[in-house]
Amino acid sequence: MVTRTPEEIRSEVSKAYGNRVRGVLAADEALPLVDAANCCAPAATAEASSCCGTESASEDVSCCGVSDDQTIVTNVAQLYQQSDVSDLPSTVTDVAFGCGNPTAISALLPGQVVLDLGSGGGIDCFLAAKMVGETGRVYGVDMTSEMIALARRNQQKVGATNVEFRLGEIEHLPIDTGTVDVIISNCVINLSPDKDQVFREAFRVLKPGGRLQVSDIVWTRPAPEGVKEDIEQWAGCIAGALLETDYKAKIVAAGFTGVTSVATDYPGGTGVASAAVTATKPLA
Repeated sequence: MVTRTPEEIRSEVSKAYGNRVRGVLAADEALPLVDAANCCAPAATAEASSCCGTESASEDVSCCGVSDDQTIVTNVAQLYQQSDVSDLPSTVTDVAFGCGNPTAISALLPGQVVLDLGSGGGIDCFLAAKMVGETGRVYGVDMTSEMIALARRNQQKVGATNVEFRLGEIEHLPIDTGTVDVIISNCVINLSPDKDQVFREAFRVLKPGGRLQVSDIVWTRPAPEGVKEDIEQWAGCIAGALLETDYKAKIVAAGFTGVTSVATDYPGGTGVASAAVTATKPLA
């Protein structure tokens, strides 16, 4: 059995997600910086039938559609109400992959500081920015440079002045201690080879009384033999997923209280589920 090191896992996961957006990013950078909300409207000519008249260089993501791969990760825009994303450009919605909508787990409030772990192209950050308003602040952290580049370009399109994207690992957050009200994350923590450290870092940056509210992939029964060492299944959010009970236990071990999880099994009876998880950092 091949043992994967944490460094190898991070490298392969970052490469996989960089590949998902590299073509979209390159095509978008070649275009004038304008609002691309209607980028995927029906083309006026046959020559412009691809998204914005360009072809995506990535085989994993279609420029105007959902992912072509068959992993558990889905095009996350399908999981949101259309009214939430109707004003966002296609370079936000078409490359957003996840397993749920963390901003729907518990309402965010005006003036709050929000941190998104593994922010990708920025969809949850932009939705959170609407909810916290001008007096609030949203930080997005992602370890993949292509994702950060795309998110920052998307930010310019959206005009979200209360959002900031930072390159970094969720195990070592580039965020000051005790400065965040709410942490959100969408199908990302399962990708980390050191989830104990992720939850310790989440606890560190939250203010007393702050909330962790994430969507993630979990197993409701033990994973099949061999899955944990399959590097492609790591990038597909399967190999790194924990048993739901273990996931909650690690959050408790980091110091959180009031840990809850509502898991919804995917069809097929494989034991893979999407979980909505919440927890609180104690006031004292």
